[in-house]
Amino acid sequence: MPTLPWTTPNPARPQTRALVMASRLEVRSLADVPRFFWKSLAAWRQVRTAPGALGASLIAQPLKRTFWTLSAWETREALYTYAKAEPHYSIMTSLRPTMADSTFTFWEVPVEELPITWPDAKRRLAEQQQADAAAS
Repeated sequence: MPTLPWTTPNPARPQTRALVMASRLEVRSLADVPRFFWKSLAAWRQVRTAPGALGASLIAQPLKRTFWTLSAWETREALYTYAKAEPHYSIMTSLRPTMADSTFTFWEVPVEELPITWPDAKRRLAEQQQADAAAS
């Protein structure tokens, strides 16, 4: 499936910083992929109208059972408000048992550096995954 391209729900205020979050989400089996994909589209629709969302993109690799998310936010509070709101909160809760592996990473950038590129996000996720493995 192609990447859902970077979309900008809200314009960034110039000369401010954005909180960026990237995730790599892997489901346990191919049987879990359709449900995960369907629910990820609902979360995608939600982020497109979320207050404080500065941008988002999604990559689905169904045959690899892997989904990647990338988003930028005005503040950490805006991200947490989105994560706790419906339908995202119920989606996270209902899909937790189907997850094989998840990696999340966060960093800040000047808003002038948006949109974030996928190579940058994937590099940061790989570094985070290595750090998580070393810590456990």
